[in-house]
Amino acid sequence: MNGVAGTLGTDLLGEARETPATLDAFLAQVERRAFRMAELQLRHREDAMDAVQDAMLRLVRHYRDKPATEWAPLFWGILRRRVVDLQRRRKVRSIVVGWLGGGRDDDGGELPAWEPADPGQDPLGRLHDVQSYAELVAAIRQLPQRQREAFMLRILEGLDVAETARAMGCSEGSVKTHLSRAMHHLRDQLEDWR
Repeated sequence: MNGVAGTLGTDLLGEARETPATLDAFLAQVERRAFRMAELQLRHREDAMDAVQDAMLRLVRHYRDKPATEWAPLFWGILRRRVVDLQRRRKVRSIVVGWLGGGRDDDGGELPAWEPADPGQDPLGRLHDVQSYAELVAAIRQLPQRQREAFMLRILEGLDVAETARAMGCSEGSVKTHLSRAMHHLRDQLEDWR
């Protein structure tokens, strides 16, 4: 196993996780992984923090009385929808700013045209093999959104097919199809790692 795969195995996949007894313990358990997932999709640290915080608050406010076994699919579904909302807002804002030739944010500062963050600036990239990690991130980012979500929830988060289907709001067959296509694409893109 190469260095990046080993890092992913220990850092992102982790040990088989037991269901935590309290909602606080669950949120503490998923906080870092949720942030990484949101940051990978949004490519913006502050937006990722906002998305994770919003997802956590919504889970606590609306679903704290649900059984602990339902927290993971509920949380990942909430986070996925929040990320999509932020992506849509960002796209609309960049279109409007483009049409109007500029604009001002709430503090009166210039609104720049949206550009994705440099994958080399990712905190994990600085901690690990930057080149290999950047290649992995680039390959994951090239996946269509539903394939990327299926890959991240099934492989990186370790949810089963049923939990992933609930989190994504689709059938189990769709999860399997999205994951299969994602894995095929990643194998092709990362052939040099073999």
